[in-house]
Amino acid sequence: MNTPIEHLRNVIEPIRQEILNHSVYPQIQTPDDLKLFMQYHVFAVWDFMSLLKTLQNNLTCTSVPWFAVGNAQTRYLINEIVAGEESDLNSQGERMSHFELYLSGMRQSGADTTAIETFITELKQSGDFDRAFEASNTPEAARKFVQYTFEVINSQKPHVQSAVFTFGREDLIPGMFMSLIGDIDRNFPDSISEFKYYLERHIEVDGDHHSHLALEMTQQLCGDNPIYWQEAEAAVVKGLQMRQALWDGVHKELIAQRVPV
Repeated sequence: MNTPIEHLRNVIEPIRQEILNHSVYPQIQTPDDLKLFMQYHVFAVWDFMSLLKTLQNNLTCTSVPWFAVGNAQTRYLINEIVAGEESDLNSQGERMSHFELYLSGMRQSGADTTAIETFITELKQSGDFDRAFEASNTPEAARKFVQYTFEVINSQKPHVQSAVFTFGREDLIPGMFMSLIGDIDRNFPDSISEFKYYLERHIEVDGDHHSHLALEMTQQLCGDNPIYWQEAEAAVVKGLQMRQALWDGVHKELIAQRVPV
């Protein structure tokens, strides 16, 4: 009999394979194609950090006075992931978050960071997502992706948040980036070395370490509760559908920009 985690893996495998083999990857053929991809994807890199910090806030004590929260093993798992994601090493051995590393890659490649920077500035000032999306002219597919991430964040259900984090991010990213980096290695020179480092770093860290930590965290949070596993499954399926829709949005715009006016 399948364990709950094996059942969940079986349910999501078809859509997971569609994402890993999405037609967007081979369409990234020129520097302008890559810039467009990054201008969409950076929103997913940013909201990943928000989901990560939500889990840390929910599973550990991040306020003063300090009190023990949850169990020490779960605290260890999320804190270990946070340390890597929020303060990793760039290619020069300097500490920075993976979001900051992604922005560095965008700037090196000449991708426009105006949208994500405007979005963050407006969100800091107003706290209003709709205003931030409008001010930054966020692409619709990226907007919907972020909105779903914050739907999960606002659910106040750590088992759901952890499942989406695990199967929609940490467990998916290594294979997804391997699909992407193969085409990039063929089509691009060293002028995008920072972006390639970002991809390679995630393949290494998420594949070998973070995905295993996240998987254990989800197993602990869902435990033997069948309702928790059902909620986790539904949220993960929708999260993967949102990823697919994000890639569909990039693919559509890549094709559209090649059509002669």
